[in-house]
Amino acid sequence: MNYREVVFKVGKGEAFHRDLLIAALADAGFDTFEENTEGFNAYIPDGNFSQEALESLAASFLTREFEFSFETNFIAHKNWNEVWESNFEPLLIRDACYVRATFHEPHPEYPHEIVIDPKMAFGTGHHATTTLMISYMLDEDFTGKSVLDMGCGTGILAILAARSGAEKILAIDYDPLSYDSTVENSVLNGVPRIEARCGSKEAIPDTEFDVILANINRNILLDQIGRYAEVMTPGAVLYLSGFYEETDLPMLIQQAGSVSLTYIGHRKSGEWVAAKFMRQLV
Repeated sequence: MNYREVVFKVGKGEAFHRDLLIAALADAGFDTFEENTEGFNAYIPDGNFSQEALESLAASFLTREFEFSFETNFIAHKNWNEVWESNFEPLLIRDACYVRATFHEPHPEYPHEIVIDPKMAFGTGHHATTTLMISYMLDEDFTGKSVLDMGCGTGILAILAARSGAEKILAIDYDPLSYDSTVENSVLNGVPRIEARCGSKEAIPDTEFDVILANINRNILLDQIGRYAEVMTPGAVLYLSGFYEETDLPMLIQQAGSVSLTYIGHRKSGEWVAAKFMRQLV
């Protein structure tokens, strides 16, 4: 799949307005966001991109209080793969989880070694949100548990859950490339029991899960958290990431509380946050 990358340069101290812009871009079909040194990058499938719609949306946000600029790049599937291979470096999290590509040397001395074939599917562990989720997962006992990984990307969190003893793992992503990547990487890591589905919250079955992992973005999490609560066993835990502390976390805590999920705490890396919630036993 080809993508359009829109590189935004945003003035310092504009986190609130930037977050509102990101939320509007998500509503307009942009599905992935990355920080850069001067702002952020937004990505949308090329077939869904409209320059006119982008310029109209940007004009509605551009004010004296919030100044920014942007440029658009076309990213072909082949070119994106080359970028991954040239920039993908091994990643070690808490001396326990080593994430590498197929073209790196193995290091089996670490408790968890995960091999990811870099493609345009997002989620290699290098983004702060994925690292935060992995950090939380390293403290969780997955033995014999059922796990749902929403917005699975390359399948890295589902693979770690399987490696940590989870018995049943379902990984869901609306992007067909992410679905394919999750299937391939689960086989590559020797955990083919991971079930992958292509879709969104409608793809969540009417069954129960002990752990739910959702590293997406605030708007999607707000929309889907009610469905997560419906399929959580009593005492189940929910880990969320892909959002900011000041603007997003209070909204998610409130939404979680409205569906009887208790906020346990959160961890932060830079501006990014991961949070833990629990469904009460009764």
